[in-house]
Amino acid sequence: MVGSRYRTRHLLLTKCRLPVHYGRGVPSTLDDFWTARRLERPDLPVDVPEAWSFGATPEQADALLQLVLDGVKVGTASLLWDYEATGDPLPAVDELSIVTDGSDAPRAVIETTLVQVVPFDQVDADHAWAEGEGDRTLEHWRAVHEAFWRAHSENPRGFAPDMPVVCERFRLLWPNG
Repeated sequence: MVGSRYRTRHLLLTKCRLPVHYGRGVPSTLDDFWTARRLERPDLPVDVPEAWSFGATPEQADALLQLVLDGVKVGTASLLWDYEATGDPLPAVDELSIVTDGSDAPRAVIETTLVQVVPFDQVDADHAWAEGEGDRTLEHWRAVHEAFWRAHSENPRGFAPDMPVVCERFRLLWPNG
């Protein structure tokens, strides 16, 4: 598994407001989900944050989301080159996100607390630990992220040891945040 933001499905979710299901099979939209969160925490902003899932498959999305919900995963990484290729803005400190599961249902709200861009070969062990995956070592992080980005990168440059990686830390706001 790998903790990168998967940014393809979120376009459907955030732009079209398609019906999704969350919690006990209750039909909803992202707007309804966000309205419910704002009723619980009126300090949240009015605008619905971007929605996305971790990984590249529904199974990865579910497994990585569970690590977030368990408090193990507090970081993720993505390629700067992918942001440049897609035109998506970089994550920003204090930015909120809705994290979806493998069926695109909204399941968590996180807040970005740190964003750093560093070369792939300079990502440190602290970041690997924060991602919470596998044995949480830097060696594991490098192996799975290299394989992931070789297979799923949205940019034409491919993989390079010095490619810029967007290392992001976050905290869970909902549920139980």
